[in-house]
Amino acid sequence: MPPKIDIDAYAKGVLDGSRAPIARAITLVESRREDHRELAQELLTRLLPYAGGARRIGISGVPGVGKSTFIDALGTLLTGRGHRVAVLAVDPSSTRTGGSILGDKTRMERLSADPNAFVRPSPTAGTLGGVAKATRETMILMEAAGYDVVLVETVGVGQSEATVAQMVDSFLLLTLARTGDQLQGIKKGVLELADVVAVNKADGPHERDARSAARELAGALRLMRPPAPKPPRGAPPGTGEPAGTWNPPVLTCSGRDGTGLEELWDRLERHRAAQESTGELAARRRDQQVEWVWSMVHDELLGRLHRHPEVRRLTPLLEEHVREGTLTATLAAQRLVEAFGTAPPGTAPPDGAQTEPDTGRGQDGDDGHDGRREKGA
Repeated sequence: MPPKIDIDAYAKGVLDGSRAPIARAITLVESRREDHRELAQELLTRLLPYAGGARRIGISGVPGVGKSTFIDALGTLLTGRGHRVAVLAVDPSSTRTGGSILGDKTRMERLSADPNAFVRPSPTAGTLGGVAKATRETMILMEAAGYDVVLVETVGVGQSEATVAQMVDSFLLLTLARTGDQLQGIKKGVLELADVVAVNKADGPHERDARSAARELAGALRLMRPPAPKPPRGAPPGTGEPAGTWNPPVLTCSGRDGTGLEELWDRLERHRAAQESTGELAARRRDQQVEWVWSMVHDELLGRLHRHPEVRRLTPLLEEHVREGTLTATLAAQRLVEAFGTAPPGTAPPDGAQTEPDTGRGQDGDDGHDGRREKGA
């Protein structure tokens, strides 16, 4: 019989900043066992008053940009200044492969060995929503444990960038200098999310190309976002720069030799100062909490639908008819919602519509939609 989880001991260990209790607490909040989920919420409720003080920064980048090396260098710079740095990951690929973008901590050699840093791989949580939930809750643990900088890395796949942007205060986009095609590797939506843009690997023979790429990206951003009004002369940094009209700077840096990292951090600090001076930071976090509620409602309902016995029985039959072109996607969706028992009034299939009869024989076992397995903490 596994030992009983002592929430008092877990909470004390986290608040003391002890690494082993922190790791156990993270494993608890990542667990999908029902009893563990209840205990995790009790733990998070106790720790919530101690969270919220950290700088939350999302980091994304084009393939090959060198995020791990960059984060290792930036994190080391910050711990050298007295900060405690937590590195988390939102990696949707881990939901398919069971792996993690941060699984190999050797790519962050200095931070992994730094007593003032904590590097946590992305959880394998079944869905992007599951990964995001675990990351948000881990963020609460890390802040309660005294980590004052939380860096959230995204692989840059699908909706992961937008998901990360909804849980951080500032979003940093890393890109590379390329021969005129650097803009093609950046999705417009991601560029619009960025509060700071940095062209990485701006060292040695690449420095000149990096500066050229930075100028081109700055021009693209000016077209996408009208310039914010300039603050009065002599005003302190952040004055006249509310987050809604923030001009995202485009910088150059090198994660390999550390060039430009101090200026980059200064710009991130100025962005935070701008948010605090207008109340935008507090408002943003309140809005994020509400968004989080509805995101979890969506994920929970979707999970219950996939686990519903009648939905599981009908799913392979309806999918087969949709593939064969004998049933529309709309009618198939209506049948699944009706089977779940939550169909809104007026959504019944029209008279004469041909759908799979209820006497169709279902399939036992996994239907491909709920292949997730529960794991313990």
